[in-house]
Amino acid sequence: MKKLFALLLILILNFGIKVKADEGMWLLPLIEKLNMGKMTELGLKLSAEDIYSLNKVCVKDAVVVFGGGCTAEIVSAQGLILTNHHCGYGSIQAHSSVDHDYLRDGFWATTKEEELPNPNLSVTFLIRIEDVTSQVLANVKPGMSETDRTAAVTEARQAIEKKAGEGNNYRVQVASFYGGNYFYLLVYERYNDVRLVGAPPSSIGKFGFDTDNWEWPRHTGDFSVFRVYSGPDGKPAPYAKENIPLKPKHFLPVSIKDRNKGDFAMILGYPGRTNRYMTSYEVNELLQIVHPDRIKIRGIKQDIWMKDMLADQKVNIQYSAKYSGSSNYWKYSIGQKGSLEKLNVKAEKEELENQFNKWVGASPERKAKYGEALNMIKTAVEGRAEYYNALQYINECNQGCELFSLNRGVADLIAALKSKDNQKISDAVTQIKNNSINFFKDYNPPTDNKSMKAMLKLFRADVPAKFHPDFYVNIVDKKYKGDIDKFVDDMFAKSLFASEAKLDAFLSKPVLKTLETDPVYLTTTSIYAKGGELSKASSQFDATLATGKRLWIAALMEMVPDKTKYPDANSTMRLSYGTVQDYDPRDAVTYKYYTTLQGVVDKYKPGDYEFDLPKRLIDLNNKKEYGRYGSSKGYMPVCFLTTNDITGGNSGSPVMNGNGELIGLAFDGNWESMSGDIAYEPELQRTIVVDIRYILWIMDVYSGAKHLVDEMTIVQ
Repeated sequence: MKKLFALLLILILNFGIKVKADEGMWLLPLIEKLNMGKMTELGLKLSAEDIYSLNKVCVKDAVVVFGGGCTAEIVSAQGLILTNHHCGYGSIQAHSSVDHDYLRDGFWATTKEEELPNPNLSVTFLIRIEDVTSQVLANVKPGMSETDRTAAVTEARQAIEKKAGEGNNYRVQVASFYGGNYFYLLVYERYNDVRLVGAPPSSIGKFGFDTDNWEWPRHTGDFSVFRVYSGPDGKPAPYAKENIPLKPKHFLPVSIKDRNKGDFAMILGYPGRTNRYMTSYEVNELLQIVHPDRIKIRGIKQDIWMKDMLADQKVNIQYSAKYSGSSNYWKYSIGQKGSLEKLNVKAEKEELENQFNKWVGASPERKAKYGEALNMIKTAVEGRAEYYNALQYINECNQGCELFSLNRGVADLIAALKSKDNQKISDAVTQIKNNSINFFKDYNPPTDNKSMKAMLKLFRADVPAKFHPDFYVNIVDKKYKGDIDKFVDDMFAKSLFASEAKLDAFLSKPVLKTLETDPVYLTTTSIYAKGGELSKASSQFDATLATGKRLWIAALMEMVPDKTKYPDANSTMRLSYGTVQDYDPRDAVTYKYYTTLQGVVDKYKPGDYEFDLPKRLIDLNNKKEYGRYGSSKGYMPVCFLTTNDITGGNSGSPVMNGNGELIGLAFDGNWESMSGDIAYEPELQRTIVVDIRYILWIMDVYSGAKHLVDEMTIVQ
């Protein structure tokens, strides 16, 4: 009995089942039962129904999925949206040119007519969440193969989704939780007319760039402003001049009161992925394959891109969003790898697995049910390792060969030309033309030429020959005697894809033989064929891994049947709660919970890509012209820290006080806790937030966009 008690205590400590107050990304329908007591104790004044309700307007109605990978919030009765600058970065870049460089200079619409539409940008509202586990698993029988189980689950999910979508325009999804042991129906409504309203210059919105990314102290004004529009009837509609600003069900009031250590903080958003139930085998895969590959390949590509970006304003505009998207998770990999190693997370997972094996071995029933879980995960992860590594190299290196992306749609054109069907030919030509318009707008051939040479050489050097696409031997070796530089130069000289003019001329009168012998087509076809082989080889382990993971998580839930456990993040809406706090990153060092405008100016480096500042901002700071947004303690706040549990996807999420008032936007985590997606460290884990007072100060005092602040409900 004493041994069993000791085992359960170890499991509780390892898992955080009885978690500290701030850990967890919680499902909204469960917060009444699981979280309200602790949140109220910490300072929440709202009820559970104020946060999430099926019957009345609530906080979740003001929180949206922004685009495909961020969160945003409605802050006015006219559909005004706040999100991070890095979330709106692609849209800001798309509207920028050498003549109108909104990345460099910022942008503010003075009227609604000046707001800029963004094709393919949407915001998505959550309507409801419903537990449908029993329905999904109704036809799942003991002893089923993973293939049969997947088929039964898929059939049930599709039936539920079909029924939930009948008679409405909602988007419905049955999502998996706890490794496929539980399922929830999520019903959404999407609005596709989203317009850019304002953004600070990148010297404010991305201040610190890569050097400060994932770091504290942080001084970045990471915000941008959009507006969602509806049709005249208030319903979702594609962009049209006659559309009107959305009248939202709910928008968040904004508090400019002082922030203090210990204040309650609540976040609603759409965290992407966590893997808190990851095993030691999967941690090892991250340390040995995923992170080293990403760090090395992206680092080489980014150095090439950055050199050209710094040399030419046009190239800087063209590549800014692409560079930002690449560098963000490049640095994440550097940080997480270091954190996993420093905190010895693999050893912690191994200790838990040892305890698990003892628990399973103590019962014949448990051994029969869960005994193979870890072995299945181990077999799958180790079995796929060489394919997984080669696949990552193909995917990462391919992203450094931009010209290859124009091959999309070429197979359709070839098939159409062979069929001699004029309509099919016309459709395929239109598809390629549409792809090429945006591509060439943000493309610099000399930059891609250098990057492609580096990527193809790196792949050949680092990946075993048995995984090489056959163009290396059949083209590079035979025709160019192994000289990749010559091969790439010849490709750029001869390919019909190498310039917009060449491609347009070809598409005006496409010829099958010309297409089938084009060097870009031949090379990408070879790469895709090898990628397909590798994917197939790797996927043979998928069923074993899925079964092992599902059994592993189910066993952990049974070992410690405490109902306060939370599922891993999976891009569904979650709530996290915590408090405003300092932290101690290392011996004899304490970081305060806030940064100030003076700290921004202290980092100023004239002409520096990362730390330059507009003169106006420096002047306003010197005069201490803070308006009503400065702290009563005499400084202009910029960013602050909370103990909330977040991850990628939470970028732009509203950080609210106990009254449900907006106090900031979450935009990052801190360097010392980069292992947090896998192992939560309560003493180190912090959310970095841009203070709403800094956002409003930039909008109002710095930029003169007071009309936007006037739309909001300000609580003083």
